[in-house]
Amino acid sequence: MANHPIEALMKTTMESLKDMIDVNTIVGNPVEAPDGTVIIPISKVSFGFASGGGEYKAKMKSEEDDADTSEKLPFGGGTGAGVSVQPVAFMVVGNGEMKLLSVDQNANMLDNIINSIPKLLDKAQGMCNKNNKNQGKKNSEEKKTEEE
Repeated sequence: MANHPIEALMKTTMESLKDMIDVNTIVGNPVEAPDGTVIIPISKVSFGFASGGGEYKAKMKSEEDDADTSEKLPFGGGTGAGVSVQPVAFMVVGNGEMKLLSVDQNANMLDNIINSIPKLLDKAQGMCNKNNKNQGKKNSEEKKTEEE
């Protein structure tokens, strides 16, 4: 059985979509800043695809005529596709750190909070260690005064 005309339409549309969308569309090419920081854009890609068609008879034929003839029926069809590329974040790598900067301000605030947690824990641990050292000095001074 010969290929139906809609197959050629669909094949052409799908190949065009394949050419437009690849991994570099989602994770863009890295850009290096003068200070050595590397910025990588990250995007959201959405696409849709539709196709349709129909065959039309010019006049009514009997079923016997249809079985005997192999002439092709007139065909009308079409395909369509749409692609949307939207930046969602930038990955920034430099100075021994990697940050994900979201384009959405609400998500960016949450990312900043999450990124600052390790620094806050380090500061809290440093303060606890400092308090423990000060407490140890205070206890040793109290013992000295009691002994005198």
